[in-house]
Amino acid sequence: MTDIARERITVAKTIMTVDDSPSMRMLLRVALTDLGYDVIEAEDGVHALEKLGGVEPDLLITDINMPRMDGFGLIAEVRGQGRRSLPILVLTTESSDEKKQRARSAGATGWIVKPFHPDKLAAAIRRVLH
Repeated sequence: MTDIARERITVAKTIMTVDDSPSMRMLLRVALTDLGYDVIEAEDGVHALEKLGGVEPDLLITDINMPRMDGFGLIAEVRGQGRRSLPILVLTTESSDEKKQRARSAGATGWIVKPFHPDKLAAAIRRVLH
C-alpha cells in the first residue's frame, strides 16, 4: 500500500446518508466517494437508527419525507441520544421556511435543496466538518 493510500484510509471521514430513494442514495454515494468520503446508507429513519447503533459517522445527511420515520423524527432521536456534536444536514425537495425552522429546532445543522449540485454539497459538508 502506498503512503498516499494509507493516509487516505486514516483521514477518510464517514458520512451516513438517509433517503428512501435508491437513486438518490446512489447519487449521494457517487458524489461523496468522489470527494473521498466513506459512505454508510440507510433507507429511512428507523434503518438509520439501527445502523447508528454500531457506527459513529462524522456527518449525517437525511431526507425529510420518508416512510416509518421521517427526517424530523430521526434528527430528534439522534439528538435525544446525546449525539449533540454530530453534524446533520437535511437534503430535501422541501424549501419552506417553516420546514427549515422545524429542522433547525429539531437539531439540524444545515439545509440543502434537491436536486443538489456536487459543488454545493461539497461546500456544505466542508462548512460543517472542518
